[in-house]
Amino acid sequence: MKTQNNYNPDVLSCLANLSSDEVFTPPKLANEILDLLPKEIWKDKNATFLDPVCKSGVFLREIAKRLLEGLKDEIPDVQKRINHIYSKQLFGIGITELTSFLSRRSLYCSKAANKKYSVATIFNDEQGNIFFDIADHDWKNGRCSFCGASRSEYEREKGLETHAYQFIHNNLPNITNDMKFDVIIGNPPYQLNTGGSVESQAIPIYNKFIEQAKKLKPRYISMIIPSRWFTGGFGLDKFRESMLQDDRLRVIHDYIDANDCFPGVQIKGGVCYFLWDRDNTGLCKVYTHGNQAISYSERPLLEPELSTFIRWNEAVSIIHKVRSKDEPSFSDIVSPRDPFGLNYFEGKREIMFKKFQYKPFKNGVAIYSQGWLKDGISYTDRKYITTREELIGKWKVYISKAYGASENYPHQILNKPFIGKPESCCNMTYLVIGGYDKKETASNVVSYIQTRFFRFLVGLLKNTQNAYRQVYSFVPIQDFSESWTDEKLYKKYKLTKEEIEFIESMIRPMN
Repeated sequence: MKTQNNYNPDVLSCLANLSSDEVFTPPKLANEILDLLPKEIWKDKNATFLDPVCKSGVFLREIAKRLLEGLKDEIPDVQKRINHIYSKQLFGIGITELTSFLSRRSLYCSKAANKKYSVATIFNDEQGNIFFDIADHDWKNGRCSFCGASRSEYEREKGLETHAYQFIHNNLPNITNDMKFDVIIGNPPYQLNTGGSVESQAIPIYNKFIEQAKKLKPRYISMIIPSRWFTGGFGLDKFRESMLQDDRLRVIHDYIDANDCFPGVQIKGGVCYFLWDRDNTGLCKVYTHGNQAISYSERPLLEPELSTFIRWNEAVSIIHKVRSKDEPSFSDIVSPRDPFGLNYFEGKREIMFKKFQYKPFKNGVAIYSQGWLKDGISYTDRKYITTREELIGKWKVYISKAYGASENYPHQILNKPFIGKPESCCNMTYLVIGGYDKKETASNVVSYIQTRFFRFLVGLLKNTQNAYRQVYSFVPIQDFSESWTDEKLYKKYKLTKEEIEFIESMIRPMN
């Protein structure tokens, strides 16, 4: 039996991740990102590269390989070529002291750039061109003015990691201050915990690295980040607007399932990497990787009169057909969180503090809740309901504010809606839709929500488990004096066979 004894795996493909927010980039993925850059750059001995968020050093190592091959005719001597590339062209900033050691080991074959085993013989210090220096948060009113980190969470004693990343904390290495980089590339940390209540969201931080990179005015920027920025993300409105209106964003590769890039890592909403080209403007080449296929389109990032990015190329024509009828948005009849004012927060624990009872009582109002009581129903006095009191006596529709799903298609997108009787309300685990005099009207709303068409339009904006009011923005309101089916909706909006097949490949029936 023949055996293979010379298998030598790439150690950088075997590393365990630090966390789901500080993920090591596999070498294969790093090379796919590098392939976005023009081929001629690998033969340019003056081109400079910066990875401002070095973790394993994989980007710098793979860039070095390409330059070593591309410059072999211009600099034939191998050692001279190595010394030139490593000292004049490649630069990095570690996100921690540990990753700076790891990155030097990957690039120089030694954690100290000037030691015996370093492949470069030109450096006089241990750091070489991969820098790390401890940066400090700038605390103002309990938060860092640079990154927004919570002082209570990230102010730590000396020697402990504070996640005050150099690149975005006004602490660039001196050697980089006077340099003009041709390429800034990397995989930045994704988020920081806020340290607030259970409802407080972790704050995105990857946007800070992109904004800082643009300030340095390189020729190219390429980073891999969560795709959540397309339509959502806490505090990302200005960032999203600037990105989607920037016609220098020339290529986006969007992965619906982050496992396709980072095996074993769950990043809700997927990930994407992009190429920003300072000197060239135009339409963006959008590659969507998902549902066991890759779709491609060259198009503007913002369709006319839209403020969010349409992730699926095949969905663009459907959106235009729906919007051409100029109908009101379904989001207008969906409540915000905590529809009836029954919740508040105490520290990190959610409390439903209004008085309630487990059994019905005269003139009591039923409270639908999820995860609060075993059977999901309790009762309270009407006087404790502080908002939307006018809906109490109406028929209405309740739907979970959150619904988690696997990354495998077809999706369900939303949890099943249900009809709420008069004299009922809900806590913040549900949203309330409408308020109707007849049960039949509420039933017709439910029939609409259950269609694939409805949930497809929601899915274009829902990229996490949360389904707040804004994810219903693309959904048009219908005439709820009648019930709705997909067949009626496909006919109304004149969808083609291909468009229908795409919707049904994305969304499964809600049984």
